Amino acid sequence: MVITILQAQVAPDQWKTLERVYQQAITELDRGIEQTFLLHGFADATLWQIVTVWQSREALDEMRRSGETPRGVLMFRAAGAEPVLSVFDVAAHASVSG
Repeated sequence: MVITILQAQVAPDQWKTLERVYQQAITELDRGIEQTFLLHGFADATLWQIVTVWQSREALDEMRRSGETPRGVLMFRAAGAEPVLSVFDVAAHASVSG
């Protein structure tokens, strides 16, 4: 499992734009995505993140080899922001199933 985090400072007048394009984009997720979250910072209200859980590094690499600009990047750009990407291998995981 791999997690990507796209992070950017988004101007307050663009928050609704980011939320709208995110909601539109998640109606159909890219192959290999298990979960995605749009996060809004508490301490720094202009800080936004898109956190995505991928099935595997191979699934992420396949999307990146497509040559297309990732949808998360396009979402931030629609809101006038240029995101920074971080990629993490999941070393351990826990969840509550209900």
